[in-house]
Amino acid sequence: MHKNSWQNRRHGRRSNQQNPRFRQQGSDERGNSVTRQSSRDSGHVGDDEAPSTSSGTAGSSSVPDLPGYYFDPEKKRYFRLLPGHNNCNPLTKEGIRQKEMESKRLQLLEEEDKQKKKIARMGFNASSLLQKSKLGFLNVTSYCRLAHELRVSCMQRKKVQIQSSDPSALASDRFNLILADTNSDRLFTVNDVKVGGSKYGVISLRGLKAPSLKVHMHENLYFTNRKVNSVCWASLNHLDSHILLCLMGIAETPGCATLLPASLFVSSHPGDRPGMLCSFRIPGAWSCAWSLNIQANNCFSTGLSRRVLVTNVVTGHRQSFGTSSDVLAQQFALMAPLLFNGCRSGEIFAIDLRCRNQGKGWKATRLFHDSAVTSVQILQEEQNLMASDMAGTIKLWDLRTTKCIRQYEGHVNEYAYLPLHVHEGEGIVVAVGQDCYTRIWSFHDACLLRTIPSPHPASKADIPSVAFSSRLGGFRGAPGLLMAVQQDLYCFSYT
Repeated sequence: MHKNSWQNRRHGRRSNQQNPRFRQQGSDERGNSVTRQSSRDSGHVGDDEAPSTSSGTAGSSSVPDLPGYYFDPEKKRYFRLLPGHNNCNPLTKEGIRQKEMESKRLQLLEEEDKQKKKIARMGFNASSLLQKSKLGFLNVTSYCRLAHELRVSCMQRKKVQIQSSDPSALASDRFNLILADTNSDRLFTVNDVKVGGSKYGVISLRGLKAPSLKVHMHENLYFTNRKVNSVCWASLNHLDSHILLCLMGIAETPGCATLLPASLFVSSHPGDRPGMLCSFRIPGAWSCAWSLNIQANNCFSTGLSRRVLVTNVVTGHRQSFGTSSDVLAQQFALMAPLLFNGCRSGEIFAIDLRCRNQGKGWKATRLFHDSAVTSVQILQEEQNLMASDMAGTIKLWDLRTTKCIRQYEGHVNEYAYLPLHVHEGEGIVVAVGQDCYTRIWSFHDACLLRTIPSPHPASKADIPSVAFSSRLGGFRGAPGLLMAVQQDLYCFSYT
């Protein structure tokens, strides 16, 4: 019996060895085991491995994803993802994502340089717009709006030459933010100084004319080592006579709101004399806004942690309104006595300035976003409001019905405090995303007209700051977009 079983096992082994399918499977299993072993030893997998590749980051859907490995479509092989940054050349998911974003940015920049004539909407170009207008298919308003959109899509990037009394500082100081005044002939700048801290300046835009784009930087030896949370132009003596800054506290120095006279940098108004700094001890201010409403004359507001302060600069009188969340964005209405506020909780509410801080029912309007609100913009008729949040959502609200009537897709934001620029006259909305792309939408139908890549590699520390105006450089200026990133200033002007 034992002899028969032994012969059967021997016969089975012989039959398996004679079967070609069995031999092929055995060799494949040994080959796969050797391949897996070699991949563990060498840190990458070769081209002859099991079904080739890749993860979603590789951009190829035909390649399977291997946990802990990354497939490079150019080299056509797997590479191991290294944890941490202890290796001299670590390969991490973050590094792979940055490499792909940089490749995409360079490709878009190359396309923009080659393609001078762009089309914002399919079927609309200069000749078709003119023909439809002559045939009566477009009224004057629609024609002007579409013509603006077409010219925005054809704006070309040109570097602006900045002149200063200290050229060495221009090469080292990095732009943090820029803010144009009402007439768009001055640009307030906050620059990060290489040795630490910040420096303020005012750029005169009167020389911003083609073909030589030259501007002059007026500086003042006023430094601060405190972070600037918010800034706006203030009209105390005349239109845009001061700059209102909200500074964060540091160590034993509390936060404050500072009124900085623009005449400290350059005189733009007859009879201007260098003014004095005026500081208000307001700790923990996240946002600020200046009032042009006659019922809140010479007043500014600051958004704090769970509180809103309205301060009269002349009398020093203050009104305090308690809130349930940090106030990150503010704007005064021009006609109605209302102050609109955007909160970290996603709530947007209006304060009726006629109510006292002890009274009830001072919240005139309430709207809600799903994430922290970073910008609120009241439109000209004060019947609509546009807001953006930290989830990348941009919504247009009807203040009468408190309903969202339009949403603008494509904006990228995860946690940054990013402003929103609305220009009803030109019918466009401009916003810079956390991915360093500047996007321009049509205000009327939320169509994405253009996506502008940053001239410098994308970085969380180098998000561009922009300013759009229909008259850059004053009333005789041309429409265009200014972009400040790192040490450079660029102009995208209408052609």
